[in-house]
Amino acid sequence: MARKLQLIGGGRMGEALLGGLLAGGWAAPGELAVVEKIPDRRKALAGRFAGVTVADEILEPADAVLAVKPDDAVLAAGSLKAAGVGRVLSIAAGVTTAFLETVLQPGTRVVRAMPNTPALVGAGAAAIAPGRFADEGDLDWATGVLEAVGTVVVCQEPMLDAVTGLSGSGPAYVFWLAEALMAAGEEVGLSADMADALTRQTLLGAARLLVESGEHPSDLRAAVTSPGGTTARGIAELEARHAAAAFAAAVAAATQRSRELGGG
Repeated sequence: MARKLQLIGGGRMGEALLGGLLAGGWAAPGELAVVEKIPDRRKALAGRFAGVTVADEILEPADAVLAVKPDDAVLAAGSLKAAGVGRVLSIAAGVTTAFLETVLQPGTRVVRAMPNTPALVGAGAAAIAPGRFADEGDLDWATGVLEAVGTVVVCQEPMLDAVTGLSGSGPAYVFWLAEALMAAGEEVGLSADMADALTRQTLLGAARLLVESGEHPSDLRAAVTSPGGTTARGIAELEARHAAAAFAAAVAAATQRSRELGGG
């Protein structure tokens, strides 16, 4: 059976992609391989994904997903070049397509992606950008791979820093909000367990309503904000404390830090 894809790096994101590709029928186990240097990870991956080739080095020129830490990208890209790999989807944070193109074999079609951690539960948000040699077919291929674990949008590479500031770091902002809501619930008299359960379900329900209704968030907010009611009083406090400005500053700061890490 011909190899359809090899994942270079069997960490959490690589494992999530592998599971999503198999669950969605994108490929059969025998068409996939994962390359992982850590023996214990190789053993765990082989145990979970029967029929998938699990190796400690790149063995063939099949299309590849580069899912390693940025510090390991140069070594991994060199191995991809030696194996003759001609198409690469990179999710190595901060590593530009231009840089990868200097390390990979000449003419390699590179697509760079910025996914986020909800991909671990099949609910990720990713943006992809083409390198110098990638065409629409390569973008379609990369989209198909990443759609196994979530939603994909296409942008130009300079916008990936802003993507990082919003959706890349965004899950942490939501987790921070969850912490704050749980603590606030306890302060008004709820038990820790009750505040925890209500916060988790409130965030899940609100997110599902936002996605499944297709309505603008301002309309959904207005629908539950009766004049003079409890929600209106709470929203007024958020506005008085400039909560929207704080989130804008967080996204801007994360975007700038992404530029700095990428050498911009």
